[in-house]
Amino acid sequence: MPTSIEPTPRFRAFEGPSDFEAMVACANASFATDHTGFFRTVEEVARDYASFTDCVPQRDVWIAEVEGEVAGYVRAWHWAQADGLHFYGQFGVVAPQWRRRGIGASLHSWLESRQREMALAHQGALGHAHHAFVTEGEIARAALLEKTGYRVERYFSTMVRPTLDDIADFALPPGFEVRPVQTADLRAIWEAHIRAFRTHWGFSPPNEADYQRWQASQVFQPHLWQVAWDLHTGQVAGQVRTYIDHVWNSANGRKRGWTEFISVGEPWRRRGLARALISLSLRAQKAAGMEESGLGVDSQNLDGANRVYEDCGFVVVKRNRIFRKSLVPGESQ
Repeated sequence: MPTSIEPTPRFRAFEGPSDFEAMVACANASFATDHTGFFRTVEEVARDYASFTDCVPQRDVWIAEVEGEVAGYVRAWHWAQADGLHFYGQFGVVAPQWRRRGIGASLHSWLESRQREMALAHQGALGHAHHAFVTEGEIARAALLEKTGYRVERYFSTMVRPTLDDIADFALPPGFEVRPVQTADLRAIWEAHIRAFRTHWGFSPPNEADYQRWQASQVFQPHLWQVAWDLHTGQVAGQVRTYIDHVWNSANGRKRGWTEFISVGEPWRRRGLARALISLSLRAQKAAGMEESGLGVDSQNLDGANRVYEDCGFVVVKRNRIFRKSLVPGESQ
């Protein structure tokens, strides 16, 4: 009696934009199965790949094909924290129909090997570690990481305000004003956010290329931002850089805005400024036709951010994790 032969995966490097359509199809199938809520388009991926500065796709992306179909792929990149630690990030997906065949494990093994090679160029760093952000629904990926020696380093929550009705009226404290963002304001807004986050867990100082890329990104929607200026000093005191992801909304059948990039400079904290800016942001989202709002937050934030967001009507809907594992540059592990 004839027996079916399991197709053999073929592994190869990224070959250029001709791969994008099949990669996006694979990623979106994986996202849907794991209930991540993510959704990408070919145009978005092409834009991202063209702007990478710490990843060279031709050598940092590894693809698994089965019967001519992209079954999965991984991508590696790196960055340095302000404290001197160097991290090697990873993105990995396997399409649901090709899971439980060892493809994910093979891709992950290649990725770790590539990251140890990458670390050779940064041997003066204080330390090195693999780093992976895993959403709550990515159960198989989390299991693979734990099996290969990763441990949870930090928890991050996705919070949602399920309605934009009954928005609390948190008044702007005296001495501040919110005004429409002008092009001349952009550098000050960018730098104020960086200063506010210098003491936060995992802070990595951005560079000029990051500043330029920010202005070309899909989250750059200044008409929705809420930026508070100190009337006495003329400085940016706090901000909420709201945005709407229309691609995400279309893919998920939602009308959600994002209350993100929230910061208040240290001299202006504990005056109710964050709550006031979030309230204004929620109203701006409602005026733009949105029906709900989301944000991400470090669950172990020491500045009371979780309580502020709860006061503004947000509730936790997903608990995500950051996994890490130490590495030694160039060594097999």
